Amino acid sequence: MSIITNINKLFDHRIRLGIMSVLMVNEYADFNMLKELLGATDGNLASHTKALEKGEYIKVEKQFIGRKPNTRYSTTKLGRAAFKKHIEALESIINKQK
Repeated sequence: MSIITNINKLFDHRIRLGIMSVLMVNEYADFNMLKELLGATDGNLASHTKALEKGEYIKVEKQFIGRKPNTRYSTTKLGRAAFKKHIEALESIINKQK
């Protein structure tokens, strides 16, 4: 079995890895928070959140706060499990190199 078997292709990009990392330690994060933390453009962040949503790793809630639209994200059970498996696979690779 390959040492990269459990590496998840959906987490290959640093923005997606960042989104999941933020959401694993926060109940939710809104679009602007993620944009600021990750230094991403609107379009870039939108495309990566869509990919994670399509994979059913995050859920998206749209609401209005006052008159302003607000989009917030949180992980799904599937997303949390997949991300933990991905991180464990990375740790395993790192530990094998020691």
